[in-house]
Amino acid sequence: MKALISVRNLNKTFSGTGIELQVLKGINLEIYEGEVAAIMGPSGVGKSTLLHIIGTLDNPTSGEVFYENRDISSFDEDALAGFRNRTIGFIFQFHHLLPEFSAVENIMMPAMISQGSRGQGVKGSSYGEIKENAERLLKELGVYERRNHKPGELSGGEQQRVAAARALILEPKIVFADEPTGNLDTQTGDELFNLLIELNKNKGITFLIVTHNDALASKCGRIIRMLDGRVV
Repeated sequence: MKALISVRNLNKTFSGTGIELQVLKGINLEIYEGEVAAIMGPSGVGKSTLLHIIGTLDNPTSGEVFYENRDISSFDEDALAGFRNRTIGFIFQFHHLLPEFSAVENIMMPAMISQGSRGQGVKGSSYGEIKENAERLLKELGVYERRNHKPGELSGGEQQRVAAARALILEPKIVFADEPTGNLDTQTGDELFNLLIELNKNKGITFLIVTHNDALASKCGRIIRMLDGRVV
């Protein structure tokens, strides 16, 4: 399998009030194109920190992250923001939908931002085409009838499906999911997780998922286990 992401000797230390806490300790890891991988481990071992650094939301103290042999540490802020917008999707435990916008408008947001700031990387160059793509995703994820509802009018499972559609609107190469089912009941969480697996099979999108749920992780192609800031 071809490596989409290569992590080399990654370290992360947080400093404050005279105390240094090393959260990541020399992580070496590859994420392969088209796979679904789960990151597991006890709370506090650095799972989310690792996900945020690989996802370009945070910087390591030292070490390197390569996307298809490109060292992202060499990107300036504008280049990194454009790369993140076009290449990466995010699904978090809490949906982070904008409450004043409808479901379809929330999904459209990354594409509208990309179009407005760079004029590239958007599938469909007009508002109407972006909306059509957003509505197509809503149909695929089973919440089309809720397209004009605001987040406060949606159930937890519906909100997470909308968040998943938002992550997919620019057809990213990889989606990072940080405890995407952690705020859902068991049945709804299972349904959402199965949906991510189905999206991987149908669209070939790579998924890297942080989860504490052994049953859900067992559905992934690979489990990456962490302990004390290291991959074990």
